[in-house]
Amino acid sequence: MAQNGKATTEKKTFSRTTSISTGIQADPAIIWKLLTTATDYPRWNSTVISVEGNIALGEKIKLKSTLAPKRIFKLQVKEFINEQRLMWGDGPGNRIYTLDKKNNGTVTFSMVEKIGGFMFPMYAKYIPSFDQSFEQFAADLKQEAETIQNATR
Repeated sequence: MAQNGKATTEKKTFSRTTSISTGIQADPAIIWKLLTTATDYPRWNSTVISVEGNIALGEKIKLKSTLAPKRIFKLQVKEFINEQRLMWGDGPGNRIYTLDKKNNGTVTFSMVEKIGGFMFPMYAKYIPSFDQSFEQFAADLKQEAETIQNATR
């Protein structure tokens, strides 16, 4: 897992996994609310154009990313453990967000996306690198959560 806001990508023949992790000085509830309020994503997250739908277990959402602005990703929320773990995805891939509260008042935020499958080698070259987007996502989340946290002190 990449630490300190730097993304890493592991490429294999039938898959690609990008990950990032960073410490955030904010209450997990603040971070969770940012991750689960779909309509608010474009306000704080410069990597997202829009998110439509309800981010809750079993729900379907539509996400438009700056990496592929002409494409709408139709995703299903597959896991939802309040203030701990969120996973959404489609057929070839899943993105997992985790929050790990530390004793020192920080939260380690991690994001991992694995895409792949039997046909992955045929279309892998058309999928852009996620590294910069992951780094920006994590930085945006950290900045917004810490701003909210500091405003409540």
